[in-house]
Amino acid sequence: MLTSHEHAQVHPSMKLIWHKQVPLMVYIFAWRLLCDRLPTKSKLVTRGVTPTEARLCVVGCSHVEDAHHLFLSCSTFASLWPLVRAWIGFDGVDIQVISDYFYQFIYYTCGLKARRNFLQLIWLLCRWVFRNERNNRLFKNQECSSYQLLEKVKYYSLWWLKTKQSSFVFGTQMWWSNRLMYLGIG
Repeated sequence: MLTSHEHAQVHPSMKLIWHKQVPLMVYIFAWRLLCDRLPTKSKLVTRGVTPTEARLCVVGCSHVEDAHHLFLSCSTFASLWPLVRAWIGFDGVDIQVISDYFYQFIYYTCGLKARRNFLQLIWLLCRWVFRNERNNRLFKNQECSSYQLLEKVKYYSLWWLKTKQSSFVFGTQMWWSNRLMYLGIG
């Protein structure tokens, strides 16, 4: 729980994480990520839950697993961002603060609401895919390539949009090839 002082200092992006087409559990996860409240290995070591030796990243890259590393700088997870940006046609700059990256990513559109809404959904979805991949590696000893993770981003974005919009009738091939056109923002 945030104290009143911490609540007053929350980054402006915190107000932007709510998205009507994103499942509630993803919203809660994003809120915890932006508040630096995820149970990463480094946090669990700090709290005395796990031993110090267990603090390294789940992908074996020899870095301490904290939110910044997992979601911005881990070579395995960071390799998904160029693929996603190529798919959506986004040339953004990589920023090293999670909340600033979120803010910059969704406002890349210069304020066009439909496009901002789509980028917001994609950012939240990518974070969720990272989280699931991290947990699959940690708890199930299963891993996906960056291209497989991109396929998940494409699939889930279509699924989330179709779930909340009965008029969204596009199939997988149409969606994957020209998603912005089908949203009327391309």
